[in-house]
Amino acid sequence: MEKLLALAKEAALEGGKEILKVYEGAIEVESKEDNSPLTLADKNAHLAIMKYLEKSNIPVLSEEGRAIPYSERKDWKQLWIVDPLDGTKEFIKRNGEFTVNIALIENGIPVMGVIYVPVTGVLYYGAKGLGSFKYFEGNTIELPVANQREKFVVVGSRSHMSPETENFVNDLKSKHSEIDIVSMGSSLKICLVAEGIADVYPRFAPTMEWDTAAGHAIAKYAGKILIDYKTNQEMLYNREELLNNWFVVK
Repeated sequence: MEKLLALAKEAALEGGKEILKVYEGAIEVESKEDNSPLTLADKNAHLAIMKYLEKSNIPVLSEEGRAIPYSERKDWKQLWIVDPLDGTKEFIKRNGEFTVNIALIENGIPVMGVIYVPVTGVLYYGAKGLGSFKYFEGNTIELPVANQREKFVVVGSRSHMSPETENFVNDLKSKHSEIDIVSMGSSLKICLVAEGIADVYPRFAPTMEWDTAAGHAIAKYAGKILIDYKTNQEMLYNREELLNNWFVVK
């Protein structure tokens, strides 16, 4: 596990370097078939990450890789799930809130996750049997970090809250005297809960497996849970349908 974690960290850092090369220049945007944005940074980060992960001889399911039919991957006991650039919209806005996501899945369960934030150099990682950590400016801290918050903190949008999320938050307001809402881009939303900055992250909108797998692992090994809202169980991966159900991290 430690060797695979080291490999995933290297892959994430190299992916991040490729992203920053594009970030520092002019950003050209294409549209995928589903109209979601695609940039050269997505493509180059994917290629850089693949060079590392291929050394493990573990198959890779990447947002920017080829579409792999379920018939081919359904018997995989182990696989990497990768989002080379999570938060492409944030990347285009140049707000820094985008990440490289790499997760290792075993029998549907995330056993390792690495999330790298290229602009800040923050590296989140977690693994089964090791715990979860945040590395920044030479310092490594174990997650979650104890804090003395007085308010109950929810991760969400202050301005564009869906009716379902609004109902969820209103229910929390009946249980907690004061609620604060923090907003963040990409998989960093899950990291806020793993880190202990936020108490809960309800996601009642579409996401894909590569959006959540790495964050799920980091949250899981920080003692948090990511619950599939439809099954009321921990979310599983490498499903036939890669579109996630709604979920809650807490």
